[in-house]
Amino acid sequence: MITLTENAALKVKSLQEENGEDGKSLRIFVESGGCSGFQYGMSFDEKKEGDKALESAGVSFLMDDVSIAYMEGSEIDFDDGLQGKGFEIKNPNAESTCGCGKSFN
Repeated sequence: MITLTENAALKVKSLQEENGEDGKSLRIFVESGGCSGFQYGMSFDEKKEGDKALESAGVSFLMDDVSIAYMEGSEIDFDDGLQGKGFEIKNPNAESTCGCGKSFN
């Protein structure tokens, strides 16, 4: 299960409203690249064939099977404090992560 904290859910809802993305869902994905081999990504998108529709903290989101496998058990938070990095993903499956917080191995 992939979970969003309350802070992350509030930020996603805010971004959907600000960007006029009300008809689209959040897509959370893993792709090749980044400092450590893989990187996380998020965008607003429409459901595609093979997507799984998931929900956490009142936010519906889409993921493909490969991304789910890499991120199973992850928690997504949002930190906008003085030293905040934006969205932060705590992934128990990552062997190592880059200092940027957006890539992992």
